[in-house]
Amino acid sequence: MANPLLNEKRLEQAAKSNGSGWAAPDPTTRTGMSDGPVTPWVGAGRTMTVAGTASATAVLFVLLLAAATVGWLGVDAPQGEVYKFPSYAIGGLLVGFGLAILLMFKPHLAKLLAPMYAIAEGLFVGAISKAYETYYDGIVIQAAGATIAVFAVMLVMYSLRIIKVTNRFRRIVVGATMGVALFYGVSMLMSLFGATPPFISSASGFGIGFSFLVAGLAAFNLALDFDFIERGAKQGMPESTEWFAAFGLMVTVVWLYLEILRLLSKLRQR
Repeated sequence: MANPLLNEKRLEQAAKSNGSGWAAPDPTTRTGMSDGPVTPWVGAGRTMTVAGTASATAVLFVLLLAAATVGWLGVDAPQGEVYKFPSYAIGGLLVGFGLAILLMFKPHLAKLLAPMYAIAEGLFVGAISKAYETYYDGIVIQAAGATIAVFAVMLVMYSLRIIKVTNRFRRIVVGATMGVALFYGVSMLMSLFGATPPFISSASGFGIGFSFLVAGLAAFNLALDFDFIERGAKQGMPESTEWFAAFGLMVTVVWLYLEILRLLSKLRQR
């Protein structure tokens, strides 16, 4: 599940918790919250840059893909049937979830914990991708291609300001994301008693519409990520924030990929 990992509160926490001892000014004395001109937060030492965040993101995705390869190879699926799903993939999902929660409260630890998250999450992503590929030949390439395309389109639309991230936009996207996260959480609890909402995985019209909606929401979260990175760089946030921003962006991209994978599987069943 993607953000609200990257928001104004996390931006402040990343600054105040920076190991160099640098702290942002009191929030009441700055104008960074508005949608107008941004007041830089200039502190000692190196500051966050868009290029530095891109480099950190690349490192995380290399680790994720390497771990995904291990997860993929760990699935025993001869003759088109999945006979063995590696337990370490489920462990990776749980560890990744725990690290994400920890990073929400300790963003300054992102340089250490984000690579660990990428490896843990990669094990699960690789294994679940192999399971989907076993039943739907070629679906992983399609999902990966669609994810890259959506990322590129959202980046262009954000860069050209076709999509403008205002406070209202943030509230709507974050609120909807938290609603979906709550719904998925309740559904997981219900599944323990055999009562999962059928449209989550069904190929009905409503089920496909739900997947389109959630995939679209994940795409809009990319705009929030781009905005967070841009504002952090403009405000002179500490360099350590680059890893937290890269972590948040990776969470969103992985969520988008998994939702597209689920959507394509539903369309294949029609």
